[in-house]
Amino acid sequence: MGWKTDYRSFYYEGAPEPEDPDLKWDETALLVIDIQNTYVERPPREEVPEDERTRYDAWTPFYDRMANTVVPNTRAILGDFRRNKLECLFARIACLTEAGRDRSLSQKKPGWNYLLLPKDEHASQLVPELQPVGDEIIVCKTTDSALTGTNLRLILHNLGVRNVIMAGIFTDQCVASTVRSLADESYNVIVLEDCCAAGEEELHIKELEIINMIYCHVMSSAELKQIMKL
Repeated sequence: MGWKTDYRSFYYEGAPEPEDPDLKWDETALLVIDIQNTYVERPPREEVPEDERTRYDAWTPFYDRMANTVVPNTRAILGDFRRNKLECLFARIACLTEAGRDRSLSQKKPGWNYLLLPKDEHASQLVPELQPVGDEIIVCKTTDSALTGTNLRLILHNLGVRNVIMAGIFTDQCVASTVRSLADESYNVIVLEDCCAAGEEELHIKELEIINMIYCHVMSSAELKQIMKL
């Protein structure tokens, strides 16, 4: 078992194993998507009204994965990239207006995906463990795709990047949307499965199966480190 055969959908059952990607350091960047305070902070369970505790409990595995897997692994791979002077970039959901009138329609719709995260508020900031260092680039977006909603396309072009390594949340939303946008513009994309999360583990795994082999390759951070000799 390994990245060459894991996370295969119906479409790729029995397909030949892919070759190791050629990830030249000067053409490769790490992109961290939306690991923000709003997705790691919540009140203690005893402070939540009883009628809301069932939903609170349903989200507990996600918060556990963020704290114990996604943030530590992403911090580690950031450290590897920084030690080797590779590009590290960040995207976060953040609107420019207090009322969010500049948001895309998907972020204005009622329900869970209603997102009002003004750029200067605490909730919209990247988590403390994953703050940019030095002149590392961060873009703000009000769309799912970091490529569609920002000048990231131009930034990657100007940096000479052809290979994008992705970490972040949510696997089935902003990560997947960004993967598709990058793939459509002929970037080589790798998603680090142990640096990502969805609301449910089932959604996380299913989305990885959907995008793998078609739009990207899915692998662990340890497998990437071995390939890149980080």
